[in-house]
Amino acid sequence: MPHQPSRRARPPLPAGLATRPLRTSDARDVHLLIAAQEQEDIGEVVIEEADIVGDWAKPSHDLGARSVGVWDGETLVAYAELMGVDRADTAVLPSHRGRGIGTWLAYWLQDLGRSLGSPVLGMPVPQGSPGDRLLESLGYRVRWTSWVLRLPEGAAIPDRELPEGYAVRTARPEELRAAHDVLEDAFLEWSVREREPFEDFEAATLGRPGFEPWNLRVALDPEARVVGVSLVLVADDGRTGYVDRLAVRRDQRNRGLAQALLVDSFAAARAHGTTTSELSTDSRTGALSLYEKVGMVAESVWVNRAVDLVSAETAP
Repeated sequence: MPHQPSRRARPPLPAGLATRPLRTSDARDVHLLIAAQEQEDIGEVVIEEADIVGDWAKPSHDLGARSVGVWDGETLVAYAELMGVDRADTAVLPSHRGRGIGTWLAYWLQDLGRSLGSPVLGMPVPQGSPGDRLLESLGYRVRWTSWVLRLPEGAAIPDRELPEGYAVRTARPEELRAAHDVLEDAFLEWSVREREPFEDFEAATLGRPGFEPWNLRVALDPEARVVGVSLVLVADDGRTGYVDRLAVRRDQRNRGLAQALLVDSFAAARAHGTTTSELSTDSRTGALSLYEKVGMVAESVWVNRAVDLVSAETAP
């Protein structure tokens, strides 16, 4: 039977802390908070403020109704947010751990999820981190495992030939909707969620701070139809290219297009000043070996921990 959490009352926050919904003007503070937690847990910062701004730009996301920040005076020390049906994100400032704030956030998210009719609530945490241990103690199960992989600095970018008549290049504006269709069709083969509205994709991609047209790469078949897509971004440090999304249409697989897109993304990022490239994948995709074949190595391991929710009507 799926694990269902206890419906005990939400524990109180420590005295002296204040809460309110987040605002778009809080993006920098949220970035600093998450960065501090990542530095503590995995020894590096992978989040960028542009990631937060891009997510918050999606028309479907109601930030005020789906988020909470916790302040100690003028300092944001914790936050929680629910994107879509079941994707939660949280962070607690390392200096404020061990005070029950993370537990409060977990129960706040469960209450929000139930009010919205979410059947399950999940969030990514570094494997073995304080957040991972806390969620395990609260009854959260592991839904899937994720790996952050990197192409080592200075590694040669391998050559990958395309099938005759195929091409890889920067996407044109009129190809944006076709690119979105390829990505969503592929991701929904294994991801249990609603289809992402095109408007959300457009806002989070073109509206992401620092986005440039070359970031969106497409593979074209001999009829010039979009059959593969890679979204490659450059980190704030200017040294790291990050392949945010990669997909090939189902009927075009096993032709080497994914590897060709991947190495093209590495090369495009390097041409724009980067020295290494990264991406993440998880156990639902079965794609880990694809990335290892082009020389990428795992840098960190994350787990998505989730809990099945019960509605207020059926709760004991």
